[in-house]
Amino acid sequence: MMTFMTRAVLLAAVGTLLSCSSVPGQSPSDVAARVGDRPITVRELDDRWRSADAADQAETVQKLYDGRRAALESIVADMLVAEAAKERGLSPEAYVSAEVSKRAKPVTDAEVTAFYQANIGQMQGQSLEAMAPAITRYLIQQREDAARLALINELRKGGPDVRVMMEVPRFEVPLSDGDPSVGNSNAPVTLIEFSDFQCPYCLQVAPTLKKIRANYGDKVRLVWKDFPLTQIHPQAFKAGEAGHCAADQGKFWEYHDQLFGNQRALQPDDLKTHAAAVGLNVGQFNACLDSSKHAEVVRDGVAQGTRLGVNSTPTVFVNGRRVAGAQSYEIFAAVIDEELARK
Repeated sequence: MMTFMTRAVLLAAVGTLLSCSSVPGQSPSDVAARVGDRPITVRELDDRWRSADAADQAETVQKLYDGRRAALESIVADMLVAEAAKERGLSPEAYVSAEVSKRAKPVTDAEVTAFYQANIGQMQGQSLEAMAPAITRYLIQQREDAARLALINELRKGGPDVRVMMEVPRFEVPLSDGDPSVGNSNAPVTLIEFSDFQCPYCLQVAPTLKKIRANYGDKVRLVWKDFPLTQIHPQAFKAGEAGHCAADQGKFWEYHDQLFGNQRALQPDDLKTHAAAVGLNVGQFNACLDSSKHAEVVRDGVAQGTRLGVNSTPTVFVNGRRVAGAQSYEIFAAVIDEELARK
Protein backbone atom coordinates (compact mmCIF):
# COMPACT_ATOMS: atom_id res chain seq x y z
CA MET A 1 0.00 0.00 0.00
CA MET A 2 1.26 3.45 -0.81
CA THR A 3 2.13 5.73 2.10
CA PHE A 4 0.21 9.00 2.27
CA MET A 5 3.44 10.97 1.69
CA THR A 6 4.05 9.30 -1.67
CA ARG A 7 3.68 11.66 -4.67
CA ALA A 8 2.24 10.32 -7.89
CA VAL A 9 4.49 10.75 -10.90
CA LEU A 10 3.15 12.48 -13.97
CA LEU A 11 0.85 10.15 -15.89
CA ALA A 12 1.92 7.46 -13.46
CA ALA A 13 1.46 3.91 -14.26
CA VAL A 14 0.52 2.40 -17.52
CA GLY A 15 0.87 -1.37 -17.48
CA THR A 16 3.32 -3.96 -18.75
CA LEU A 17 3.47 -5.97 -21.96
CA LEU A 18 4.76 -9.37 -20.93
CA SER A 19 5.85 -10.16 -24.46
CA CYS A 20 7.69 -6.90 -25.09
CA SER A 21 11.44 -6.79 -25.34
CA SER A 22 13.42 -7.03 -22.13
CA VAL A 23 16.39 -5.39 -23.86
CA PRO A 24 16.04 -1.77 -25.03
CA GLY A 25 16.17 -1.49 -28.79
CA GLN A 26 15.49 -5.18 -29.48
CA SER A 27 12.26 -6.75 -30.67
CA PRO A 28 11.03 -10.17 -29.48
CA SER A 29 12.03 -11.78 -32.77
CA ASP A 30 15.63 -10.52 -32.61
CA VAL A 31 18.34 -13.11 -32.05
CA ALA A 32 20.01 -12.65 -28.67
CA ALA A 33 22.55 -15.45 -29.04
CA ARG A 34 23.48 -18.53 -31.06
CA VAL A 35 24.57 -21.92 -29.82
CA GLY A 36 26.11 -23.48 -32.87
CA ASP A 37 23.47 -23.03 -35.57
CA ARG A 38 20.64 -22.70 -33.02
CA PRO A 39 19.41 -19.12 -32.57
CA ILE A 40 17.99 -17.99 -29.23
CA THR A 41 15.56 -15.10 -29.58
CA VAL A 42 14.69 -12.31 -27.19
CA ARG A 43 11.18 -13.77 -27.03
CA GLU A 44 12.61 -17.04 -25.73
CA LEU A 45 14.53 -15.16 -23.06
CA ASP A 46 11.41 -13.31 -21.98
CA ASP A 47 9.35 -16.51 -21.97
CA ARG A 48 11.95 -18.26 -19.80
CA TRP A 49 12.26 -15.25 -17.48
CA ARG A 50 8.50 -15.05 -17.14
CA SER A 51 8.31 -18.79 -16.43
CA ALA A 52 10.99 -18.51 -13.73
CA ASP A 53 9.77 -15.28 -12.07
CA ALA A 54 6.77 -13.62 -13.68
CA ALA A 55 6.46 -10.94 -11.00
CA ASP A 56 10.10 -9.89 -11.34
CA GLN A 57 9.84 -9.67 -15.11
CA ALA A 58 6.61 -7.70 -14.96
CA GLU A 59 7.97 -5.22 -12.44
CA THR A 60 11.23 -4.74 -14.37
CA VAL A 61 9.54 -4.12 -17.71
CA GLN A 62 7.03 -1.82 -15.98
CA LYS A 63 9.80 0.27 -14.45
CA LEU A 64 11.55 0.56 -17.79
CA TYR A 65 8.43 1.85 -19.49
CA ASP A 66 7.45 4.15 -16.62
CA GLY A 67 10.92 5.66 -16.51
CA ARG A 68 10.96 6.33 -20.24
CA ARG A 69 7.42 7.72 -20.23
CA ALA A 70 8.12 10.01 -17.27
CA ALA A 71 11.26 11.28 -19.00
CA LEU A 72 9.30 11.86 -22.21
CA GLU A 73 6.58 13.81 -20.41
CA SER A 74 9.20 15.89 -18.61
CA ILE A 75 10.98 16.79 -21.85
CA VAL A 76 7.70 17.69 -23.59
CA ALA A 77 6.61 19.77 -20.60
CA ASP A 78 9.93 21.66 -20.56
CA MET A 79 9.58 22.45 -24.27
CA LEU A 80 6.01 23.70 -23.92
CA VAL A 81 6.78 25.78 -20.84
CA ALA A 82 9.87 27.33 -22.43
CA GLU A 83 7.84 28.46 -25.45
CA ALA A 84 4.97 29.85 -23.34
CA ALA A 85 7.38 31.63 -20.98
CA LYS A 86 9.21 33.20 -23.93
CA GLU A 87 5.95 34.68 -25.22
CA ARG A 88 5.33 36.23 -21.78
CA GLY A 89 8.88 37.53 -21.45
CA LEU A 90 9.47 35.41 -18.35
CA SER A 91 11.89 32.70 -17.32
CA PRO A 92 10.36 29.23 -17.33
CA GLU A 93 10.59 29.10 -13.52
CA ALA A 94 8.82 32.44 -13.07
CA TYR A 95 6.14 31.51 -15.58
CA VAL A 96 5.35 28.19 -13.88
CA SER A 97 5.33 29.77 -10.43
CA ALA A 98 2.87 32.44 -11.52
CA GLU A 99 0.57 29.98 -13.28
CA VAL A 100 0.58 27.45 -10.43
CA SER A 101 -0.21 30.14 -7.84
CA LYS A 102 -3.31 31.10 -9.86
CA ARG A 103 -4.56 27.53 -10.03
CA ALA A 104 -3.71 25.99 -6.64
CA LYS A 105 -6.32 26.78 -3.98
CA PRO A 106 -5.18 27.27 -0.36
CA VAL A 107 -5.47 24.30 1.99
CA THR A 108 -8.02 24.83 4.76
CA ASP A 109 -7.95 23.55 8.34
CA ALA A 110 -11.10 21.56 7.59
CA GLU A 111 -9.35 19.75 4.73
CA VAL A 112 -6.38 18.91 6.95
CA THR A 113 -8.73 17.50 9.59
CA ALA A 114 -10.65 15.48 7.00
CA PHE A 115 -7.43 14.02 5.61
CA TYR A 116 -6.22 13.12 9.09
CA GLN A 117 -9.46 11.34 9.91
CA ALA A 118 -9.55 9.48 6.59
CA ASN A 119 -5.98 8.26 7.08
CA ILE A 120 -5.87 7.87 10.85
CA GLY A 121 -4.61 4.33 10.56
CA GLN A 122 -1.41 5.67 8.96
CA MET A 123 -0.74 8.32 11.60
CA GLN A 124 1.08 5.98 14.01
CA GLY A 125 -0.88 7.25 16.98
CA GLN A 126 0.12 10.89 16.43
CA SER A 127 -2.42 13.61 17.20
CA LEU A 128 -3.96 15.92 14.62
CA GLU A 129 -1.96 18.82 16.04
CA ALA A 130 1.30 16.92 15.61
CA MET A 131 0.52 15.75 12.08
CA ALA A 132 -1.13 18.94 10.78
CA PRO A 133 2.07 20.61 9.46
CA ALA A 134 3.11 17.49 7.50
CA ILE A 135 -0.40 16.95 6.16
CA THR A 136 -0.64 20.60 5.13
CA ARG A 137 2.67 20.42 3.26
CA TYR A 138 1.53 17.24 1.54
CA LEU A 139 -1.82 18.72 0.47
CA ILE A 140 -0.15 21.92 -0.75
CA GLN A 141 2.34 19.89 -2.76
CA GLN A 142 -0.46 17.72 -4.12
CA ARG A 143 -2.38 20.77 -5.31
CA GLU A 144 0.69 22.35 -6.83
CA ASP A 145 1.44 19.12 -8.70
CA ALA A 146 -2.16 19.02 -9.96
CA ALA A 147 -1.91 22.67 -11.01
CA ARG A 148 1.31 22.00 -12.94
CA LEU A 149 -0.31 19.05 -14.65
CA ALA A 150 -3.35 21.16 -15.58
CA LEU A 151 -1.03 23.85 -16.96
CA ILE A 152 0.88 21.36 -19.09
CA ASN A 153 -2.37 19.85 -20.37
CA GLU A 154 -3.57 23.32 -21.40
CA LEU A 155 -0.29 24.02 -23.17
CA ARG A 156 -0.49 20.70 -24.98
CA LYS A 157 -4.00 21.47 -26.23
CA GLY A 158 -2.97 24.86 -27.57
CA GLY A 159 0.54 23.95 -28.71
CA PRO A 160 2.06 21.82 -31.45
CA ASP A 161 0.80 18.31 -32.02
CA VAL A 162 2.50 15.87 -29.65
CA ARG A 163 2.51 12.32 -31.02
CA VAL A 164 3.78 9.64 -28.68
CA MET A 165 5.38 6.90 -30.75
CA MET A 166 6.24 4.58 -27.86
CA GLU A 167 4.27 1.34 -27.83
CA VAL A 168 2.01 1.26 -24.79
CA PRO A 169 2.78 -1.86 -22.74
CA ARG A 170 -0.08 -4.03 -21.56
CA PHE A 171 -0.82 -6.94 -19.29
CA GLU A 172 -3.11 -9.76 -20.27
CA VAL A 173 -5.34 -10.16 -17.20
CA PRO A 174 -7.41 -13.37 -17.37
CA LEU A 175 -11.05 -13.04 -16.35
CA SER A 176 -13.51 -15.65 -15.15
CA ASP A 177 -17.29 -15.72 -15.10
CA GLY A 178 -17.18 -15.48 -11.31
CA ASP A 179 -15.34 -12.15 -11.21
CA PRO A 180 -17.71 -9.45 -9.90
CA SER A 181 -18.27 -6.88 -12.63
CA VAL A 182 -20.53 -4.01 -13.54
CA GLY A 183 -21.14 -2.54 -16.98
CA ASN A 184 -21.50 -3.78 -20.52
CA SER A 185 -19.57 -7.04 -21.02
CA ASN A 186 -18.86 -5.88 -24.59
CA ALA A 187 -17.62 -2.43 -23.54
CA PRO A 188 -14.60 -1.21 -25.52
CA VAL A 189 -12.75 -0.43 -22.28
CA THR A 190 -12.44 -2.81 -19.34
CA LEU A 191 -11.04 -1.68 -15.98
CA ILE A 192 -9.82 -4.53 -13.77
CA GLU A 193 -9.27 -3.39 -10.20
CA PHE A 194 -7.08 -5.33 -7.78
CA SER A 195 -8.32 -4.05 -4.45
CA ASP A 196 -8.54 -4.52 -0.68
CA PHE A 197 -11.61 -3.65 1.41
CA GLN A 198 -9.47 -2.43 4.32
CA CYS A 199 -7.17 -0.22 2.21
CA PRO A 200 -7.81 3.53 2.65
CA TYR A 201 -6.49 4.26 -0.84
CA CYS A 202 -8.95 1.77 -2.34
CA LEU A 203 -11.66 3.69 -0.49
CA GLN A 204 -10.23 6.91 -1.92
CA VAL A 205 -10.37 5.68 -5.53
CA ALA A 206 -13.89 4.21 -5.24
CA PRO A 207 -15.70 7.53 -5.98
CA THR A 208 -13.37 8.09 -8.94
CA LEU A 209 -14.33 4.73 -10.44
CA LYS A 210 -18.01 5.48 -9.84
CA LYS A 211 -17.59 8.80 -11.65
CA ILE A 212 -15.97 6.99 -14.56
CA ARG A 213 -18.90 4.57 -14.76
CA ALA A 214 -21.37 7.45 -14.64
CA ASN A 215 -19.60 9.54 -17.28
CA TYR A 216 -18.61 6.80 -19.72
CA GLY A 217 -21.68 4.58 -19.37
CA ASP A 218 -21.70 1.53 -21.64
CA LYS A 219 -18.21 2.38 -22.90
CA VAL A 220 -16.62 0.96 -19.76
CA ARG A 221 -16.83 -2.18 -17.67
CA LEU A 222 -15.40 -2.50 -14.14
CA VAL A 223 -14.19 -5.86 -12.82
CA TRP A 224 -13.16 -6.59 -9.22
CA LYS A 225 -10.17 -8.74 -8.25
CA ASP A 226 -9.19 -9.47 -4.65
CA PHE A 227 -5.75 -8.45 -3.45
CA PRO A 228 -5.91 -8.23 0.36
CA LEU A 229 -2.68 -6.97 1.92
CA THR A 230 -3.01 -9.21 4.95
CA GLN A 231 0.23 -8.14 6.65
CA ILE A 232 -1.15 -4.65 7.22
CA HIS A 233 -4.89 -5.29 6.75
CA PRO A 234 -5.73 -8.38 8.81
CA GLN A 235 -9.49 -8.13 8.17
CA ALA A 236 -9.17 -7.73 4.40
CA PHE A 237 -9.03 -11.41 3.46
CA LYS A 238 -12.26 -12.34 5.24
CA ALA A 239 -13.88 -9.19 3.85
CA GLY A 240 -12.92 -10.38 0.38
CA GLU A 241 -14.61 -13.73 1.07
CA ALA A 242 -17.69 -11.85 2.29
CA GLY A 243 -17.84 -9.89 -0.94
CA HIS A 244 -18.16 -13.12 -2.91
CA CYS A 245 -20.80 -14.41 -0.50
CA ALA A 246 -22.77 -11.26 -1.33
CA ALA A 247 -22.14 -11.88 -5.03
CA ASP A 248 -23.77 -15.29 -4.64
CA GLN A 249 -26.98 -13.38 -3.94
CA GLY A 250 -26.44 -10.85 -6.72
CA LYS A 251 -25.49 -7.94 -4.47
CA PHE A 252 -21.71 -7.67 -4.67
CA TRP A 253 -21.61 -3.97 -5.51
CA GLU A 254 -24.15 -2.99 -2.87
CA TYR A 255 -22.09 -4.90 -0.32
CA HIS A 256 -18.87 -3.44 -1.78
CA ASP A 257 -20.18 0.07 -1.05
CA GLN A 258 -21.31 -0.97 2.43
CA LEU A 259 -17.84 -2.28 3.36
CA PHE A 260 -16.03 0.78 2.03
CA GLY A 261 -18.45 2.93 4.00
CA ASN A 262 -17.57 1.04 7.18
CA GLN A 263 -13.85 0.26 6.86
CA ARG A 264 -13.29 0.25 10.61
CA ALA A 265 -15.90 -2.45 11.12
CA LEU A 266 -14.72 -5.51 9.20
CA GLN A 267 -14.63 -8.23 11.85
CA PRO A 268 -16.67 -11.36 10.97
CA ASP A 269 -19.64 -10.22 13.09
CA ASP A 270 -19.49 -6.82 11.38
CA LEU A 271 -19.49 -8.47 7.96
CA LYS A 272 -22.69 -10.30 8.90
CA THR A 273 -24.27 -7.06 10.13
CA HIS A 274 -23.42 -5.39 6.83
CA ALA A 275 -25.07 -8.28 4.97
CA ALA A 276 -28.35 -7.57 6.75
CA ALA A 277 -27.97 -3.85 6.03
CA VAL A 278 -27.97 -4.42 2.26
CA GLY A 279 -30.88 -6.88 2.34
CA LEU A 280 -29.06 -10.18 1.93
CA ASN A 281 -30.45 -13.48 3.13
CA VAL A 282 -28.52 -13.49 6.40
CA GLY A 283 -28.71 -17.23 7.03
CA GLN A 284 -27.35 -18.04 3.60
CA PHE A 285 -24.69 -15.35 3.88
CA ASN A 286 -23.54 -16.47 7.34
CA ALA A 287 -23.24 -20.09 6.25
CA CYS A 288 -21.17 -19.00 3.25
CA LEU A 289 -18.87 -16.84 5.36
CA ASP A 290 -18.44 -19.34 8.21
CA SER A 291 -17.52 -22.13 5.78
CA SER A 292 -14.87 -20.00 4.01
CA LYS A 293 -16.57 -21.02 0.77
CA HIS A 294 -14.74 -18.40 -1.28
CA ALA A 295 -11.33 -18.41 0.41
CA GLU A 296 -9.75 -20.05 -2.62
CA VAL A 297 -11.20 -17.37 -4.91
CA VAL A 298 -9.55 -14.67 -2.79
CA ARG A 299 -6.25 -16.57 -2.79
CA ASP A 300 -6.48 -16.91 -6.57
CA GLY A 301 -6.83 -13.13 -6.88
CA VAL A 302 -3.70 -12.59 -4.81
CA ALA A 303 -1.75 -15.17 -6.83
CA GLN A 304 -2.89 -13.70 -10.12
CA GLY A 305 -2.05 -10.15 -9.06
CA THR A 306 1.37 -11.23 -7.84
CA ARG A 307 2.15 -12.84 -11.20
CA LEU A 308 1.19 -9.56 -12.85
CA GLY A 309 3.57 -7.58 -10.65
CA VAL A 310 0.87 -6.05 -8.42
CA ASN A 311 2.44 -5.02 -5.11
CA SER A 312 0.11 -2.29 -3.86
CA THR A 313 -3.57 -1.41 -3.84
CA PRO A 314 -5.43 -0.17 -5.66
CA THR A 315 -3.92 -1.29 -8.96
CA VAL A 316 -6.22 -0.97 -11.99
CA PHE A 317 -5.60 -2.37 -15.47
CA VAL A 318 -7.32 -0.34 -18.19
CA ASN A 319 -7.44 -2.61 -21.22
CA GLY A 320 -4.27 -4.12 -19.78
CA ARG A 321 -2.58 -0.77 -19.08
CA ARG A 322 -1.51 -0.52 -15.47
CA VAL A 323 -2.64 2.43 -13.35
CA ALA A 324 -1.27 2.04 -9.82
CA GLY A 325 -2.45 3.96 -6.78
CA ALA A 326 -5.44 6.15 -6.04
CA GLN A 327 -4.96 8.25 -9.16
CA SER A 328 -7.17 11.17 -10.10
CA TYR A 329 -10.16 11.02 -12.41
CA GLU A 330 -8.15 13.00 -14.99
CA ILE A 331 -5.41 10.37 -15.19
CA PHE A 332 -7.91 7.53 -15.59
CA ALA A 333 -9.88 9.54 -18.16
CA ALA A 334 -6.76 10.25 -20.21
CA VAL A 335 -5.99 6.52 -20.48
CA ILE A 336 -9.63 5.63 -21.22
CA ASP A 337 -9.87 8.30 -23.92
CA GLU A 338 -6.73 6.95 -25.57
CA GLU A 339 -8.22 3.47 -25.56
CA LEU A 340 -11.52 4.69 -27.03
CA ALA A 341 -9.59 6.52 -29.76
CA ARG A 342 -7.80 3.26 -30.62
CA LYS A 343 -11.16 1.49 -31.02
